[in-house]
This record gives sequence, C-alpha cells and structure tokens, in this order.
Amino acid sequence: MKRALTHFKIQRLATASLVLALAAVTGALAGEGHDHGDGGAKPSANGPQRLPDGSVFLPKPAQRQLGVRTLTTTAAELPRSVELTAKVLMDPNAGGKVQPLNAGRIEPGPRGLPNPGQSVRKGDVLAWVVPATAPIERSNQSSQLAELRAAKSLADKRLARLKELSDTVPRKDIEAAESEAASLAERLSAIGSGLTTREALMAPVSGVIASAHAVAGQVVDARELVFEIVDSSRLRIEALAFDPALATNIGSATLAIGDKRVPLEFMGAARSLREQALPLGFRAQGADLSSLAVGQPVRVFVQTKEKVKGLAVPVSSLMKNPANQTIVWVKVAPERFEPRTVSTEPLDGLSVSITAGLKPGNQVATQGATLINQVR
Repeated sequence: MKRALTHFKIQRLATASLVLALAAVTGALAGEGHDHGDGGAKPSANGPQRLPDGSVFLPKPAQRQLGVRTLTTTAAELPRSVELTAKVLMDPNAGGKVQPLNAGRIEPGPRGLPNPGQSVRKGDVLAWVVPATAPIERSNQSSQLAELRAAKSLADKRLARLKELSDTVPRKDIEAAESEAASLAERLSAIGSGLTTREALMAPVSGVIASAHAVAGQVVDARELVFEIVDSSRLRIEALAFDPALATNIGSATLAIGDKRVPLEFMGAARSLREQALPLGFRAQGADLSSLAVGQPVRVFVQTKEKVKGLAVPVSSLMKNPANQTIVWVKVAPERFEPRTVSTEPLDGLSVSITAGLKPGNQVATQGATLINQVR
C-alpha cells in the first residue's frame, strides 16, 4: 500500500514539472508584443513625441535630421511698422511705350518683331509702320507729284537756256532760275518720300520688352500701344495708405521678395485720394527686382518713426495651435520644446516683433518649427 502511494506522488510531481517546463518554453518562444495578452506594445521612449503637458520631446538625432535651428532673442527698440498693399509700376525715367504717330500696317524690323522678355537698346528699330492712306488721297498726291515733275523739267530747261546766254542775260535772272529749280526738286522729293516712307518704331529706352501687341501685317491706329519697355532694375512701387498722417511719419520702407529685403526710397505722397486711400510713391532699385512684373501686387512694410519694445524673430517661427493662437516653440532643455502664445506686430516682411509672451534670452526655433508643431 505504501509503495502504491509513493509511486502516485512521484507521478504527480513529474506531471507538474512537465507542465511548468512547457509554460516556460512557450513564454520564451512568444516575442515581445505577441503574447496575445490584454496589454499592447509600449511606445518607444527614444523617439519624438508630444508630452502630456503639451511640450515636445525631440532627441538630438531627430533635431539634426529635421534641421532644427534656434535663435536667442534679445530685447530692442524696434520701429512700429505698418503693412500696406502696393502695386509695381513702370519708372517713367527708365521705361517707355512705343506708339505709332499714324495709322498703318505693321512690318517686322531688321531683327524681326521682338518678343516679351527680349532685351533691347535705345534706338533699336522694333518694327515699321507703313502709313495707310485713302485711295483718293493717294491719287491726289500722285497727281501733284506729276505736276511738280513737269514744272521741274521746264525749270531745268529754262535754266539751261539762261546759262547759254550768260553773257547777255543779267546774273540775277540766272540765280532766280536756279533757285526755282532747286525749290521744285525739294518739293518733289518731299512729296515722293511721303508716298513711300515707313514710320520706324524705335525703342525710347534700353530695357526689356514688357508687353508686345504686334503681329506682321497687323493694322494699327495712331497712338495705339504696340510695345512696352521697362528696366527691370528700376521700378516704382505705389502703396495705398488709409491713414493720411502716415505720409509724414515714414522712417524707412522695405519690400520683401522671397527671402530677400529690398530697401525702398520714399518719393512722396499724392494730393488726391484713390479708392479712399492716399497713394504713396516709392523708388526701388537692384537686381532682385528682376522677378517682379509691372502691375504685380506686392506688400510694403513701412517703418514709422515711433519705437516699440519687442523681440525680433523670423516670420518662419510663428505657428498656430489647435485654438488658432499664434505660438512659437521655445527650447527649454536640450531635447525639449515648449509652445508659447505670443503677440506680434509686423516689422519688415521677413521678421516680426514679439511684444508679449517671450522673454529676452529665450531660444526660439526658427528652422524646423513646422515639423516640431506636427509632432503628436
């Protein structure tokens, strides 16, 4: 009896050991996250992620990969700026229009008809205009030309006879005959050239063809615009100010073209309103203006003589949070960025003035701020 009980206990112990061994082997073979339990795979703590307090954890390798750059802010007395809607105009001293004086038919110039964007020099013949005359007018000129030819022929014969009798004819009669023959020759030449002369359309200034409205064989009227020529390095900018007092409070002005600033020279304000606004004229020069076109709308940033305390940061630093508030990302730790709600004022088109929400010495993300704002 004792032997049977002992044998039964040994079998139970062996079975329990086998079950524990199988459980251990099963746990070892199941990979992490594949144990089909209730708990899911844990996120990696080493990647970019949005923390519960709204800040962003961004490791150094991710910062280098995203090209994140920061700028240390400093307080300064910045000019109070105003953004104005403006338009690009032709400089009257560096541009011109080509218009025919008479109606006629267009013919190509020595180098053909110019195309928009083609460079021309002052005095270049762009096209010819063959004057258009009515048939009755042309017939009258032809008959007048025939009369002049006959009169000149008679004057030449009379002059020849007087020269043969120069010994007996007074000198004054010979000179009168010579003068009459020369006068008839000039009148004949003038009327004859009027029937065959073409009007040359020449470039009034050196520059680039801004617009061309000519086709070979086209009939144009007098004073019709055929070509426009501009110097792309010298343009006028006209801005509209709804506050007339701004014209007497302008310190400087800039025009933002992409990532470049073009300084503007204030020329003066008009003395008549346009669209209930006061036109302000600015002169712009430089090679950066080559990307602008006449009539293109632009934005002008006028710095007034008033000063305001603020911190200058690039426009690329400004982001929007889910509440549609303007924020910037401030680097508070080597791998941590916090959003700060700020108040801004325009500065020069490429930078803005932070008037509230930041302190001097804060490191603001200037490059890669958009990618930081997308981390979830």
